[in-house]
Amino acid sequence: MPPLHLAFTPRFVCLTLACIAAAILLLLLLLLPDEAGWIAPFLILALGLVGLGFRDLFNPHHAVLRNYPIAAHLRYLLEEIRPEMRQYFFEDEKNGTPFSRDKRAVIYQRAKMEPDKRPFGTQYEVYDQGFEWLHHSIAAKRPSHEPLRVDIAGYSASLLNISAMSFGALSPQAIRALNLGAARGGFAHDTGEGGYSPHHRQGGDIIWEIGSGYFGARNPDGSFSPERFAETAADPRIKMVELKLSQGAKPGHGGVLPAAKVSPEIAATRGVPLGIDCVSPPSHSAFTTPIGMMEFIAEMKRLSGGKPAGFKLCIGHPWEFLGICKAMLETGITPDFIVVDGAEGGTGAAPLEFMDHLGMPLREGLSFVHNALVGIGLRDRIRLGASGKIASAFDIARAMALGADWCNSARGFMFALGCIQSLSCHTDRCPTGVATQDPTRARALVVPDKAQRVFQFHAATLEALAELVAAAGLDHPSQFRLEHFRRRISPQRVASFAELYPPLEKGALLAGTDDPRFARAWALAEAGSFAPAMAAG
Repeated sequence: MPPLHLAFTPRFVCLTLACIAAAILLLLLLLLPDEAGWIAPFLILALGLVGLGFRDLFNPHHAVLRNYPIAAHLRYLLEEIRPEMRQYFFEDEKNGTPFSRDKRAVIYQRAKMEPDKRPFGTQYEVYDQGFEWLHHSIAAKRPSHEPLRVDIAGYSASLLNISAMSFGALSPQAIRALNLGAARGGFAHDTGEGGYSPHHRQGGDIIWEIGSGYFGARNPDGSFSPERFAETAADPRIKMVELKLSQGAKPGHGGVLPAAKVSPEIAATRGVPLGIDCVSPPSHSAFTTPIGMMEFIAEMKRLSGGKPAGFKLCIGHPWEFLGICKAMLETGITPDFIVVDGAEGGTGAAPLEFMDHLGMPLREGLSFVHNALVGIGLRDRIRLGASGKIASAFDIARAMALGADWCNSARGFMFALGCIQSLSCHTDRCPTGVATQDPTRARALVVPDKAQRVFQFHAATLEALAELVAAAGLDHPSQFRLEHFRRRISPQRVASFAELYPPLEKGALLAGTDDPRFARAWALAEAGSFAPAMAAG
């Protein structure tokens, strides 16, 4: 097509019109110099569009811009605001992801102490596959007003606590608001692996998480420092110490905080130098075997002065966790607690493949860990925590039926802080000041106000849990059992959780079970190695 004809095709017409407008405005400026006051701004705009159009025309990186100069920028603008458009105008109440509009709304309402009731019946299609419910009792009880707590090796913990989110991932204001809310409500705040920062010291109970980078407890070469660990763990605000093996967002994946983002405050908290990338390796250097891991946890307990010590993981190869179980039996060392993180968890940014397809989801992972501990006869000695899209009382009740003793929530408390699920956590451009290190953005989060919302969300959620317990005719959430829950498998078939997640008999692994979920993995498991036993084939 001749260039002149091409200039008037729809894909080039924006550039052509900009050129014509610039020419007309330039002619008017020459003919009417006294009118320059209003002509000049429009001429500058037209010339700017012409310059943009010709830059697009010769852009070597974007074929769309080369073929649609100026006009193609509308595509990128619409793509940029696509998440907001979908969330505000097209998303229905139940199907938004990762959290539905309805689930977010109930957290906001409870955090603000606004009415959280819904009219006119459920919006779920109760005959669709996957719908779940809890059986109620004809002999329902009045809700108890007793605090819902669990004893973890001498520490009285709430049944709902703040899950691991690091300072560095969250803003200083967000960390302070979370911890101050935890102090007001008497629940615990997990530091995440980013270290125990000054912002965590607002009076709330602390679960200090130690990851593979040993931040806050490391030597200059990145190895674990017993001296630094003991010094920090002596802080009376630290109630439990937790070894992180993996997290739901990106199990088996390390992390790098670029040097540009390592502020003096983050460097001091993590014990890393300024101007150098802060690396969190994919695996630990302090131990290489299940037995070594148990010995390390025992050392954490000793160094902390006997505080409850345990570990967190997202379940991967089943023989690895069963190898840890064998190490417990061989060494006689048992952790005080284990936190099971589901693959659906994730405040941390991760590669798509890790986010979508790596790791065991919470329900399967929690059931597996609970049954494994029952199978080796140690379940009564170890408390189980659960994290992974825990946001409502029903989520907590379901997790406790599957074996949890308490639950942790990360994104639920982020919503309580004001998070709007903009999905920009990894960009440092969080619009609400929650997940950013930009002080001009973080200032939007007013700590006293958001701390009160954190406190209120926690209190209202546990109040709703107490009401569910009473409606089921029970006295405490620990009494929830698999038989209390049902899931629709098809329009014609319903199964209880006892069918979907069949329990293992106490001591079954020691006696030699033929349960296909455990038999082969138990044969592959070794206390002296995370690798599968070769003799098992």
